[in-house]
Amino acid sequence: PTWLSQVDVIILAVPDDAVLGVASDLAASGRVTETQVVLHLSGALGREALSPLESSGAALGSLHPLQTLSDPQTAPQRLEGAVATVEGDARAVEVATALARGVGMEPVPIAADHKPLYHAAAVVASNFVVTLAGVAQRLFVSAGLTDDAARKALATLMAGALENVRAAGPRAALTGPVARGDIETVRRHLAVLHGPDAELYRTLSRAALELARLDPERRRAIEELLMR
Repeated sequence: PTWLSQVDVIILAVPDDAVLGVASDLAASGRVTETQVVLHLSGALGREALSPLESSGAALGSLHPLQTLSDPQTAPQRLEGAVATVEGDARAVEVATALARGVGMEPVPIAADHKPLYHAAAVVASNFVVTLAGVAQRLFVSAGLTDDAARKALATLMAGALENVRAAGPRAALTGPVARGDIETVRRHLAVLHGPDAELYRTLSRAALELARLDPERRRAIEELLMR
């Protein structure tokens, strides 16, 4: 578009797999100049995804809002107070930082080569929590709860757990049979779970053991139970 050369900042709000292609199209247009800043919003990619624009002289970087935004209507409110990671050329980082602060986010610098691991952590913290909610709801319903009761149970239980994490961190927030070293309860759970559900329970229980403050003997007993 003819107006492209008239803007100060170009933001690529496209899927990760499209960033490089859009950057190539922008470079081919010849309308990106050294006075501009080009940012993408990917959490997994760094400045290098904009490499086709190197010859334009524009400052290149990324700005990633660390927030789940499923509804465009509520997105602006949800951005306020969220962390946003920034990286790239110095001028791009300066602009990305200002943009983040302008909508109430807290900018945090990140190295480009750390972004894949950072984004994996974000997926675990957000997408997989939703996935676990789906598994838990299915198990609640299998145990006799209605869909509505299961959703309410999930909402209150998960909100309480996340509030405890916010207040004290994961280790202090951990509750449940693994945290208590309640071997027989873990055994009963495994007796009624099958297939992928049992494997998921074992995997997450092993991760919970890393946080649990148990004496060595009780820890070993749970580890052995989870290996069966």
